[in-house]
Amino acid sequence: MRFLFLGDVMGRSGRDAVSERLPGLIAEHSFDFVVVNGENASHGKGLIENHYNALRDAGADIVTLGDHAFDQREALSYIERESNLIRPLNYPPGTPGRGAMLVESRKGHRVLVVNALGRVFMPPIDDPFRAVEAAIADCPLGEVADAVIVDFHTEATSEIQAMGHYLDGRATLVVGTHTHIPTADHRVLKGGTGFMADAGMCGDFDSIIGTDTDEPLNRFLTGIPGGRFTPSEGEATLCGVAVETDPVTGLCAKIAPLRIGGVLAQVIPDF
Repeated sequence: MRFLFLGDVMGRSGRDAVSERLPGLIAEHSFDFVVVNGENASHGKGLIENHYNALRDAGADIVTLGDHAFDQREALSYIERESNLIRPLNYPPGTPGRGAMLVESRKGHRVLVVNALGRVFMPPIDDPFRAVEAAIADCPLGEVADAVIVDFHTEATSEIQAMGHYLDGRATLVVGTHTHIPTADHRVLKGGTGFMADAGMCGDFDSIIGTDTDEPLNRFLTGIPGGRFTPSEGEATLCGVAVETDPVTGLCAKIAPLRIGGVLAQVIPDF
């Protein structure tokens, strides 16, 4: 099977890029399954229900979240009824929603998607390694799941690399989100797991990680908040990673970055 993972959708420009480009990408590259990280889709923080529905309408089979999962308060209620929206599974017990989901692809493949938060340079949270381990043990690759996709939302590349090696041979793809900067380290690890430290963002890269430059610059220069961070609304680059699986093992056979539109150099998967 072939699937596509798109990095953090940032504000209106990111939402528009997904809505305009994702349906064509699915058709052109025959993607069976699409995961989109939507945690910054609504005004740069969180995800309201209307914007979640727009991502789903564009072709996202699963929408993942991160440390801004509940910045839009309505997420606390609608996440309970939306089984295709998952938040980090290592939130404390009792947090609304779910952190992992087994979903059927367009061609009948069973795909486990897991979302977790890192702990390095991040708010205090439960252990992501043990949480992900438990989710995969309940739904092992090659037995229950035909593919396993792990969205590890974390700041430190060392932590996402550790998760990749920890799950090598047990997950199809381990990919980082959160920093909004696409890394150039996509590869297949020794055990057959596809890996990329950060998928990047779907947003305006003529900015500071998707935000208009004035306020971040002000805070760097003065240390004094002067206003809110505002998502930049220039042309967005769609960023992510595409994977083709081994039909027998469900591990990663091919992996390629994807960058389309906006100011970044164009990179399109060759499969």
